[in-house]
Amino acid sequence: MKVLVPVKRVIDYNVKARVKPDQTGVDLANVKMSMNPFDEIAVEEAVRLKEKGVATEVVSISVGPTQAQETLRTSLAMGADRAILVQTDQDLEPLAVAKVLQAIIAEESPDLVILGKQSIDGDNGATGQMLAAILGWAQATFASSIEVSGAKAKVTREVDGGLQTLEVDLPAIVTADLRLNEPRYASLPNIMKAKKKPLDVKELASLGVDTAPRLKVLKVTEPPKRGGGIKVESAADLVMKLKNEAGVL
Repeated sequence: MKVLVPVKRVIDYNVKARVKPDQTGVDLANVKMSMNPFDEIAVEEAVRLKEKGVATEVVSISVGPTQAQETLRTSLAMGADRAILVQTDQDLEPLAVAKVLQAIIAEESPDLVILGKQSIDGDNGATGQMLAAILGWAQATFASSIEVSGAKAKVTREVDGGLQTLEVDLPAIVTADLRLNEPRYASLPNIMKAKKKPLDVKELASLGVDTAPRLKVLKVTEPPKRGGGIKVESAADLVMKLKNEAGVL
C-alpha cells in the first residue's frame, strides 16, 4: 500500500509573524521556516503504518518554492521513502493545491492520502476536503486514530459529543489532528542521509493545472493589542463592570 503525504513549508510556530509595512502580506524575510505541525503528524502516522507493515511506501509531496526542498528532506529524515516537489513561487489557494495534488495522485496512484487538517500560516483547513471531492474518494477528517485493515480504514475523530469512529473504503483522504500522535525527532544519521537523497522536482506549469486565484487579499493587519486587566474587590464589582463598562451583560 502506498501512502502519499502532502507537506507545507510555513513560518515556524515559535516565531511571531510580522506584517509587511505596505500590508500586502506577512513578511517572510529572514524568518525561520519549518514543516506545518499538522503535516508533521501526518508524516509520522504514515511512517508508523509502514513500520507496522501496513504501508509499503511513503511518498511526501510539497507545492511551493525551491526552499521547500528543506521541508521535504525533513520528511525523508523522519522515514519517508521518496519526495516530490511541485515548484512554484505562487502562493496557491487551497483549491489550487487540491488540483495539483489530484494531478500527482493520477501519476502515483496511492491507496491513502494523509495530510494535516489545516495550515498554521493562513489557517486554511479545506484542502483535504476539496481533494476528496475532486477525486470522488471517501474522506475522514480530524483523525485522532487510524487503523488500516485490508481495503478499509477505521478512523476515530473527536466531535462535540465525544468520539466518532468512521469506516472508509480505500482509496481515501484522511486529515490529521493534533492527538493522532507525537512526531519523532529525526536522528542525525537520517538527516545526513536525507540530504543526499534525490528529489523529484516538477514545474507547476508542466502539470497543466488551473491555479488561477479566486480570492483577492485587500490588506493584512496585525490584531489589536490587548489592553491591561484590572482587579476587582468582589463578584458584585465584577458584575457591575461587565454590565456598565464592558456592556457584555
